[in-house]
Amino acid sequence: MADERVVLLDHGGGGRLSAELVERLFLPRLGNPTLARLDDGAVLDNHGGGRLAFSTDTYTVTPLFFPGGDIGRLAVCGTVNDLAMCGAQPRWLSAGFVLEEGFPLADLERIADSMAAAAREAGVQIVTGDTKVVPRGAADGVFINTAGIGLVPQGVRLGGHQARDGDVVLVSGFLGDHGMTILTQREGLELGSELCSDAAPLNYLVERLLGEAPGTRVLRDPTRGGLGATLNEIAAQSGVEIELEERSLPVRPAVRGACELLGLDPLYLANEGKLLAVVPQEQAEAALAALRGHPHGAHAALVGRVRRAPRPRVVLRTTLGTTRLVDWLSGEQLPRIC
Repeated sequence: MADERVVLLDHGGGGRLSAELVERLFLPRLGNPTLARLDDGAVLDNHGGGRLAFSTDTYTVTPLFFPGGDIGRLAVCGTVNDLAMCGAQPRWLSAGFVLEEGFPLADLERIADSMAAAAREAGVQIVTGDTKVVPRGAADGVFINTAGIGLVPQGVRLGGHQARDGDVVLVSGFLGDHGMTILTQREGLELGSELCSDAAPLNYLVERLLGEAPGTRVLRDPTRGGLGATLNEIAAQSGVEIELEERSLPVRPAVRGACELLGLDPLYLANEGKLLAVVPQEQAEAALAALRGHPHGAHAALVGRVRRAPRPRVVLRTTLGTTRLVDWLSGEQLPRIC
């Protein structure tokens, strides 16, 4: 009997099906100790001295251009940020383009200009690349793959498996800006407020944070699946419970209002210029001050705590004093966002 299982859009949404695809299909076939860590990038020993971080990602978004950025800015910032979440100083990127026949060259020039500007902003170079053209209807305009290499300073060791009982969880600013911007642009929604993607390179923010809070244990950028999915990953890797405080979560009124209107949860909206950090309690004030002292972290907040628990999970203490489970997404709220 033929195997009738197929790939679903939900497999790319950053939720439960994404995790199952990695754990049940890819890891048994491709797994090794480095890949099995399931962090944002791989940290590799450089036999010539020091350590390197290596990461790759592929970008597909509808629409290609939106307030605050475009697919080119996403591609550079996303890979820079994955390297930064490893504690690395990003240095070199590759760029691979899959172009659909008939795609306007003016749009491609605009994307390339945006990538160049983002690379300058992050202090990285795009040093190699590739281009493929496919027939009309086979690529939805353009897909971009970027890979990156960065240098990990001595003594920096981060990972999703390092959260400990008593640690605190910080976020660097407002949640859900990118996801809600993409949704409103795609659907032509007029919600009475101008929303803008938060796409930005965070490597200099991370450098500042690690300088002031060297005990930082975990860094992640909560992209697909948002804060909810990312914290579930960390809870599973570390075997802990993470409790969030609803009143502490920074969400813009426009995003919160749109979520209430559309029945969405800001905890699961994608972010492209925010990080979350798990730090020891004794370094929380220093970490917050470091984040708030940088433009990309001006609205940083302490949003939760790590606790020892019988099983990994994420819970939210609501403004009413009750608690609810913040589970993995069973599907995806918004497809094609990054």
